[in-house]
Amino acid sequence: MIGYRVKSLREEKKMSISELSAKSGVAKSYISSLERNLQTNPTILVLEKIARILCIKVDALLNEQADKGMDEEWMEIMHDVMGSGISKEEMREFIQDRK
Repeated sequence: MIGYRVKSLREEKKMSISELSAKSGVAKSYISSLERNLQTNPTILVLEKIARILCIKVDALLNEQADKGMDEEWMEIMHDVMGSGISKEEMREFIQDRK
């Protein structure tokens, strides 16, 4: 269930509902209803807003297995790599050279 995933991921980030609401722009009451499975059909826009703040893809909210491969530290590393100006091709070459 999407609400369970939102709550679980929010708690993993040690974030309150109020904090998620303020950062995402989604009403606190809506997030609460979603987490308690009272709201079971959120729009893709709402999911995108929540996923962005939780630093995950929307797929991770829809499918528990989608988020298993990338922990927070890897996400930070990848953001650093992307911000460094290294192209995807350069990164692929680097990885191939390390194998």
